[in-house]
Amino acid sequence: MNYHNEFLDQVNEEDVLGGFWPGIQLYYPPIKYSPKNGEYESMEQATERMRKHAHLCQAHTLLFDLEDGCRQKALSRELLIKELPIFPERNFQIAVRINPFRTDEYEKDLQMIMQVAEHIDVIVLAKAGELYGAAEIRDLSAWLVGVNPDIEIQPIIEHPRSLKIAAELMAFPAVKHVVFGIHDFSKAMAIHLTPEGWIDELLTYLRTLLLEARIAGKGVIGGVEVLINDTPMPEKNIEPDDVRRWLDLHGDHESHVVHSHAVIEAQMGLTGKQLIHPYHIHLCKVAFTPSPKEIKRNVEILQAAIAADALLGGAIKFEGEMLDPPMFGKALQTLLRAYALKSLDERDKQFAMDVLKKLPITVIRENWPYGRI
Repeated sequence: MNYHNEFLDQVNEEDVLGGFWPGIQLYYPPIKYSPKNGEYESMEQATERMRKHAHLCQAHTLLFDLEDGCRQKALSRELLIKELPIFPERNFQIAVRINPFRTDEYEKDLQMIMQVAEHIDVIVLAKAGELYGAAEIRDLSAWLVGVNPDIEIQPIIEHPRSLKIAAELMAFPAVKHVVFGIHDFSKAMAIHLTPEGWIDELLTYLRTLLLEARIAGKGVIGGVEVLINDTPMPEKNIEPDDVRRWLDLHGDHESHVVHSHAVIEAQMGLTGKQLIHPYHIHLCKVAFTPSPKEIKRNVEILQAAIAADALLGGAIKFEGEMLDPPMFGKALQTLLRAYALKSLDERDKQFAMDVLKKLPITVIRENWPYGRI
């Protein structure tokens, strides 16, 4: 049977794959308070810290916070205007969390963005939709057309009012992912969260948001952890067995909690997770990103399906399991997830594209709703 999809030969690769995901987003305070010194940094100290640490960010997204986590807002904006244009070549996105729509600080944030728009990939909008509804995203999208139309908007769902209109907020092309702001959301609902149990405590609302996002073909970025581990996991640990071994031998309670939450969020299909501490980066990266062995196994599953001409109908036996088209779709999703998190090499990416070309458009959309086809 010839499944070849000539349409995919005519479209841009990014239109099919939908570009890269926000992945692991690290909050970075531009001007930071030092408990040790009992005062905020000077511009010189903040500049030195940024060049020492931010330039070497290991997360998928470096997220500068100008909202709740920022007290020195004017000085922070001044720092970003000075430093963003001189960032070295980077393999991560730069995002800025701005203040709620139409506040005085929001207007000042937009003035700053106008000056450095070419160096920003994402605007994260706090308290999205709470006061003015979807008009907030409409107006910000329209404003960005004249500033930098490539900048994405990530609305933070922090209130039940925002969750109720989530589909409207996600209807705009500039929105590819939304953030589940767990702490403000729980405050609005008068739910007492625990550091270990917040996923279960907010599961109903998270599933509602995931359902709306899946229908809209958008992604959801998961919650911020408040527990901070004492020791970072070495970056050499990328296979699940190595991660479990390190956690068993060296991981403290906080490491186990943060990693287990990230695993659950990844299994639920979230497209990213926000962090407040660099020690969380690798713990969450390995939870979200398919490992080399996982990628290899799923490539082999798809190769076996193609060899048996069963990609769209039929079943095969693979390593003691009976697999059929839904399982092949999950194998393909694993490869595309690895691509979206920048962990798929060129050979495997080309193989994934070749598999996509063997599928009808409707099946592609069922398996991967994040593209623009």
